[in-house]
Amino acid sequence: GGGVAGWTRVLKYSHVINGFTKLAVTKLDILDTFPELNICVGYKINGRDIPSFPADHNLLEKIEPVYKTIKGWEVSTVECRTFESLPEQAKVYVKTIQEFIGVPIAWVGVGQSRDSMIVM
Repeated sequence: GGGVAGWTRVLKYSHVINGFTKLAVTKLDILDTFPELNICVGYKINGRDIPSFPADHNLLEKIEPVYKTIKGWEVSTVECRTFESLPEQAKVYVKTIQEFIGVPIAWVGVGQSRDSMIVM
């Protein structure tokens, strides 16, 4: 599968430490061509789930990511200016990240121009 979003698990851990209250998802349009997307929702070491990203750098080579795979949208999001106008699967992607991390997504970027930021 393509579109690996391994940063989601680290972001959830970062939220626990930093306590941020809103997130921005940028460059959503970069994912427009992927038939499926993998979202990292956890990690395993030696086949066992671990509760958080390990602080011990010696364990990093033993980590196995756990992914939730969702269907991609395979259409352009560049012209979208509201959340409602995004393809259904793009909305599923954003909502999945928001639910997993537990922090509201307030902005979604769909291109390079200044008006390409969807305000949620």
